[in-house]
Amino acid sequence: MKLLIVDDEAAIRLLVKKYADFEGYETDEAADGMEAVIKCRQSTYDMVIMDVMMPELDGFSAVKEIRKNSNVPVIMLSARGEEYDKIHGFELGIDDYVTKPFSGKELMMRIAAVLARSNSAAEQTARDTYENGGLKVDFTAHTVFIDGTAVEMTPKEYDLLAYFIKNKGIALTREKLLSAVWGYDFYGDDRTLDTHIKLLRKSLGDYRDSIVTLRGVGYRFEY
Repeated sequence: MKLLIVDDEAAIRLLVKKYADFEGYETDEAADGMEAVIKCRQSTYDMVIMDVMMPELDGFSAVKEIRKNSNVPVIMLSARGEEYDKIHGFELGIDDYVTKPFSGKELMMRIAAVLARSNSAAEQTARDTYENGGLKVDFTAHTVFIDGTAVEMTPKEYDLLAYFIKNKGIALTREKLLSAVWGYDFYGDDRTLDTHIKLLRKSLGDYRDSIVTLRGVGYRFEY
C-alpha cells in the first residue's frame, strides 16, 4: 500500500511517515497542494493524507483537482475543526477528517479503516460487473456481452461462467464445479460438466481459450 503524505510542515510529514513506515506502508511526500495534484497524475496511490492550509494550492482545492481523475481515498488533516470545514471536505469526496494535533496511532487506525472500506467497495464492484477486453459480464442483470454484442446463454452456461470469473486463476476440480454450479447433491457424471464447458466455449467465441483444461484436475479461467 502506497500513501502520499501532503503537508507544508516537514515535521508533520516526518511524523506521519514514521508511523506509516512502522505499519509497513510505502510513502511518498508533497509539500503543497499543487505538488500533490501533479504527483497524483504521475503515480498511483492507495491513499492521500492531505493537509488543508497550504501554500500554492490549499488542500480542498487539491482534492477537487485530484477527484477529476481519481477516486483515491483521502484523509484530510487540519488545525481547524469547524463543522463547515468538515462538511465541505466530505462534499468534495474525502473519506475522513482528522483535527490537529492528532495521535499517530489514531491516524494509522483511521487509515486502516478507510482502506478496508475502500477495498470492500472495490470488491463489491468487481462482484457486480466484470470487464476485460471485449468480454463484459453484468452479474446483477445476468447479461454477457462480447465485443459489444449480447450473447444468449443457458442458465447453467451463465452460472458456470460466473463461477469461473469469480474464481479467476484458481484451479477448479470437476467435483468443485459440479458442486458449486449444479448443487452439492448432484449425482450426474462428468459428461454433464464437459458438455456445458463445450457449450460455454462456443458461446464465448474468440474468448473460448480463457477456459483452460487441466488434465487430471479440471479447469481454470485465465482471461
